[in-house]
Amino acid sequence: MAVIDSGAAVGGEARKSPLQALTLAALALPGLLLPAQAEAENDEAAFEYSYYQEGFRNQYQFGNQAQPIRVDSLNGSSTIRLADRIKLGFDYIQDTWSGATPITTVPAGMMIEGLSGASAHVNTGSNALVDANFNPLQEGYDSNGNLVYRSSAADKQMMHMLTSASPETRKQGNVRLGYVWDEAELNLNGGVSSERDYDSSFIGANGRWDLNQKLTSLNAGLSYTDSSVYAQKMVSAQGYIDYGAVGAQSGTAVMGDREDWSGSLGVTQVLNKHALLSANLGFTRSSGYLSNPYKASTFVFKDPNQAHTVYPDDVYVAEIISALENRPAERNQFNLDLKYVQYVQPLDAALHLDYRFFQDDWAIAAHTFSAAWEQPLGGGWTVTPKVRYYTQDAADFYQPVYYFNQAKPATANGGIDFSRLPVSHFSSDHRLSGYGALSGGLLFSKTFAKGITFDAGFEYYKHGGGMKLGGGGEDSYADFDYYLVNAGFKVNLEAVSLRGNDEHAHHHHAHQHHDSVPAGVMFGHMMQQGKFMVGYRYMYGRQAGGMLQGSRTVGDSTIAANACGGETCATVPAYMNMHMHMLNIMYAPTDWLNLMVMPQFMDMNMALRPFDAASAGTDLFKHATGGVGDTGLYAMFKLFDAAEHQINTTLGVSAPTGDYRIALVPGGHNHGNNASAGSAGYIHYGMQLGSGTWDFLPSLTYTGSRDAWSWGAQVGGTVRMQDANSAGYALGDMMQSSVWGGYQLLDWLSATLRGVYTVQGTIRGGFNAAHPTDAPVDHASNYGGRYWDVGFGLNATVPGGDLAGNHFAFEWLQPVSDDHNGYQLERESALFASWGFAF
Repeated sequence: MAVIDSGAAVGGEARKSPLQALTLAALALPGLLLPAQAEAENDEAAFEYSYYQEGFRNQYQFGNQAQPIRVDSLNGSSTIRLADRIKLGFDYIQDTWSGATPITTVPAGMMIEGLSGASAHVNTGSNALVDANFNPLQEGYDSNGNLVYRSSAADKQMMHMLTSASPETRKQGNVRLGYVWDEAELNLNGGVSSERDYDSSFIGANGRWDLNQKLTSLNAGLSYTDSSVYAQKMVSAQGYIDYGAVGAQSGTAVMGDREDWSGSLGVTQVLNKHALLSANLGFTRSSGYLSNPYKASTFVFKDPNQAHTVYPDDVYVAEIISALENRPAERNQFNLDLKYVQYVQPLDAALHLDYRFFQDDWAIAAHTFSAAWEQPLGGGWTVTPKVRYYTQDAADFYQPVYYFNQAKPATANGGIDFSRLPVSHFSSDHRLSGYGALSGGLLFSKTFAKGITFDAGFEYYKHGGGMKLGGGGEDSYADFDYYLVNAGFKVNLEAVSLRGNDEHAHHHHAHQHHDSVPAGVMFGHMMQQGKFMVGYRYMYGRQAGGMLQGSRTVGDSTIAANACGGETCATVPAYMNMHMHMLNIMYAPTDWLNLMVMPQFMDMNMALRPFDAASAGTDLFKHATGGVGDTGLYAMFKLFDAAEHQINTTLGVSAPTGDYRIALVPGGHNHGNNASAGSAGYIHYGMQLGSGTWDFLPSLTYTGSRDAWSWGAQVGGTVRMQDANSAGYALGDMMQSSVWGGYQLLDWLSATLRGVYTVQGTIRGGFNAAHPTDAPVDHASNYGGRYWDVGFGLNATVPGGDLAGNHFAFEWLQPVSDDHNGYQLERESALFASWGFAF
């Protein structure tokens, strides 16, 4: 699904060469000349979160009821040195979005209200009165009481029909492998991207060759992407969208495959010690299903030969039909990128100027102009204001509405005979229209001496047809804006390791029992005064299999009669998956006090099945949520520290930053059956991202060690400090205790065995607004219980080299016993993985 104004090279551009990256850094820093030689990128780990929020679309007399699109994104990446000249990199991207987006365009006089999941709409086969020029007409009476037909400006006003969707998550991962020679570099990469209706896999290669004493760099890249679409037809739209133009489809889904080949050639030239210029030429060929399965075009058919037996001769009855868009099956795209960087020595700053030209064989020509000023402020601070202007022409087959001065060419079943239309391709996607866009933002960056950089930025974007260069853009109905905020940090693993491998070797044996704390246990040890730690923790949990009442397996008839609070259940959970990503930033102001902040990013997906289709996967009702979770703030206190025994306590609070009022939208445009039984309202308690309450999280931890053996115990809990959140409920309090033992298999590797007992209370209260009630997960009484688990773990600490001190831990948690409150799915497994580095 193409988005033309993406701000990136079409089909992906080759990564910046080390020479270019180092040069750009040099131009922005005081007293540095251009590098004498290219080197491989530093070992580093980086994490970034961004939030995208669109403004309300103008719906004129229909009002702005549909919530705009919002997107939560998480990006994690790392690059490590496998050998002196070999680099391995990993990237992970996760986006979760929800909200309303345009599906088609219709004159206001041809729209009606009342569709669940959409703002206003027009039914397939409905009629409208129009004049000879297709202007909508409304019946009225003149001052003498005579029936007349008028066309008003409001009726002619074009409008987007919006449709909403429940949350959907996309996940992408890729691997990079690079080799660096003295005068060249080669990088290979590959990965996959997956979401509910779209999957793709890609591979690529790019290289760099340095000439002219490394003042000139040649770049080339090639990539291939294979994608497939399996998009559920819009349940809320099947009454008014004709899918006949789509070739491959099933009864409920639109299917299609596409291929993308991309290549690029570029050159970077150092002009002098203060300036450089780069140019890159790219080409992408796309083929296959290139349409968007959630965009439609509105057709208005007016038969000029119709009989005027009811209406006057200048009043026509037009038939209105929406059809799924049909773009060409091939697209060839060219782009030229020019970049100029100038170091401004008197101000110790760098000016970045960029121009990009884009042209394709759909008649879209686009220009992008951008500028940024990178200004160091001292103390490791840098501020970068930036501005960007984009303009494009419309695709040759784009129209807001398609007017046909003919009767509808019908098929035998009453649909459109697309072979008899005067157009073969059509789209009303406003992203293919002529428009301009202006954006601006600020980026703040703080670099610490120990190799950590924190970034935070804000950008505001305005899209408008009236902003198109040269005029002739789309009307103002398609105008919209958005803002984007992001924050992240990057750790230069080589810089933080400069504390010295000898120091690490000296402390490693004395503290090896710290390395044997299982991955699923937090607050296992404390750091020395003045130390920092950065880390990442991942947790995966799955519920699947049979339904339990307490610890007893129950059948569908029992669930249907008893699990829905006196109502008859219509669906039952089939499975649920939970993924949690947690960042860990820790500082030790003293030996006896450590402070920690732990933001979270969650995503979950669940499927429910009707009772009469226990094994029919196509009949599962699926939905997902994702985004920022609650944020933990902790203080760890050292209570006792001897040679073989340590005791600490942690007092924490959880701030309710996660969304706890996520709602379902039945039949939304990215889902088919995405609500359990077509009902709307708050999604299940267990699928919400946060608690909505301030919570108290205390814990007490003991660890010990002797020779190669280590052991420990911890008891902790979660106490909800409010009776209910603003949605009317509070999650149950929780207590968990763990006991573990570990053995040092090697100097750098240990194994652990842990027993875990957890008690969680029932949810207090319940949703105070509309929510589904036809599944056990919709009822507060079916949450909480008592659980036994056993964990098997491995812990590894890099003993030497540039990555000395990096700690990795993994633990598999296997359920032993479930004793649920009410009716719940059996727990299947859990996985913990963590990385940390203290310096």
